[in-house]
Parts: sequence; structure tokens; C-alpha cells
Amino acid sequence: METANQYSNWYPSTYGADDEIGAANLLTQEVVLQAMQLVKQGKTLPLAVPVDKNFPAFRHRSFRLYNIQPGQQDGQTLGPNKFTFNDELVNAWTGVGTQLNGIGHIGIDNVYYNGNKAADFVTIDGVKKLGIEKVPPIVTRGVVLDMTAHYGQGIIPGGTEFTIADIQAVLKKQGITLRKGDVVLFNTGWLELVGKDNKQFLETEPGIGMEAAQWLADQGIVAFGGDTWASEVYPNPKSGEEFPVNQFLLAKRGIYNLELIDSRSLVHIRFGSSCLSWDSRYTLVLHKLISIRWRFIDSFAEVCEVDKPVVQTRKYKGDSLNVQGIVFIFEN
Repeated sequence: METANQYSNWYPSTYGADDEIGAANLLTQEVVLQAMQLVKQGKTLPLAVPVDKNFPAFRHRSFRLYNIQPGQQDGQTLGPNKFTFNDELVNAWTGVGTQLNGIGHIGIDNVYYNGNKAADFVTIDGVKKLGIEKVPPIVTRGVVLDMTAHYGQGIIPGGTEFTIADIQAVLKKQGITLRKGDVVLFNTGWLELVGKDNKQFLETEPGIGMEAAQWLADQGIVAFGGDTWASEVYPNPKSGEEFPVNQFLLAKRGIYNLELIDSRSLVHIRFGSSCLSWDSRYTLVLHKLISIRWRFIDSFAEVCEVDKPVVQTRKYKGDSLNVQGIVFIFEN
């Protein structure tokens, strides 16, 4: 089996030496139309986790939101109409909470997707290539694999590696065949630990290993992820490597990672597959505001049964932030 650190033949990309969007190339008009045929009832489900200063974050990361009323100290107002407003200031790492990891996020010895070397494109102000602003709007079928049902446990133990056989068994049970352009999410129950055992939540997690990652990539998926913070088994039970699955899927195959997706509502209503839709152009605005161009703190609306326009926007609650997707369906 090839490991993530083996360099041979992983660039230039099969999508071309100048490609910057990786597996998003698979999102053809045909794939979008197939996904929209799943739309039936108009139900929407938010899949983001609310983020505040207490949400457990990876190693060095933190999040803090401040509510400010500019020019309104001591009860002051603005204008003869006594205008008042609340505004929010965020001091945070964008890798806290629900997020999409772009293909410029993970590298192998400072070499990133399509052979881009860090010295050539990484700056303190962001990346010059592989930025999230290059990613097209993603509208495709989402497949949610309920690993808790497969293992018969409400929370899959940390360090459990999902094998190809595990994935194939769940697909068979749910009556699903993966197809090119899919997003595959794993429901593991791991979010149940948040606020109850944050230490365990961050020290380990269940997820796919390298064999399953290679198999999923060969099915032509656009993104993988689920309700864990790295979307792969950690620590890796077969090596001392740090996040080899992310290295392989993002850097070598250009496949995106959706972390900390709250899939509990999807499993509760027994969706085996769904139409996942969000507009990355909206998230780009958020990225530019915080000067980050390779990740975003966004969630998406699950709109598999949509027969009317859906709009979801940013929501603030106290000192927390929950960024929702915005989905417009236009009639010709």
C-alpha cells in the first residue's frame, strides 16, 4: 500500500498542471442536475456546530467573539432618530468548528496539491494559489454513512479505523452505490463528547484509514468528512504519521475535507443520501474579511428535499457564531 509520504507520480494533477480546484472538477452540470432530482419536499437541516469560546479546538486554536456597540457608550445613540445597533468582532482561528479544508491546507514536506511548493505561494497575507476563492459553488449528492448503527454504539471509540469492508457493508445496508461527484460523510457520534469530555474529544477520534481513503478516492468523490475534527482515525493505529489520510486525499488527490459536520439530524430522519448545497462565493466574502484564503468557518444547508427557494444566513447567539450556507434556487 502506498503511504502519504511517497512522492512518486502524484503531480502534476490528472486535471492539468495548472489546476487549482482538484476534485471539484467532477462537479459537472450533469452531476448537479442528478443531485437536484433528489429534491422533493423542501426540508432544510443546518449541519453546523455553534461555535463559542468554549468549543474544544485543535491544539493552538481558539475562538472569541465580542459584541460591540460603536459610538453608543453610556447609552448614547446616533442621529435624531436615536439609531442603535450591535456589531461583532471575532478574534479567532478559522479552524474552529464546522469547516471545509481547502486543498491548499495540507501538504507533504511543504509541497501541496499539484506540486505547488510553499515557498512559491504561501505568504503571511494568504496563499497566492489553491485559495478557497477558486472553489466553485458545490451542489452535489451527499451520502451519510451511519457508523453508529454499523457498530451498534452511540459513540464509536476513538482509534477505531473504518475499513473498506465497513464502508461497503454500510453502503449495502443503506442501499447506496457511490457515484462520481459524491460527498461522503461519516456519522460516528463523536460530537456527543463536546462539553462532556473535551479532553477525549481532542486526543483521539474514529475514522477512515489509508486503505479506505484510497478506495473512496477511486470512487471519484469530491469531499469526505463527518462529525469529527480531522475526518480520519487518530492516532493512526498503523504508523506514527500525523494525519496521513488528509495528506493523501487533499495534497495528492485534491479531495476536500468537511470537518465537524453535525450529522445527527440527518441520521435521525434516516437520510441515506441527500442533496448537499452551499454557495462557496458567500464563504469567500467571510474569508477575505478575516484574511484567510484556504479555509472557511462555514456550514451548509442540507436541502435534499427542496421545492422552494431556501435562504440561510449568519446567526449569532451570545458570544457564539454559527455561519450557515446560503442557497438560492432560481427559476428560468
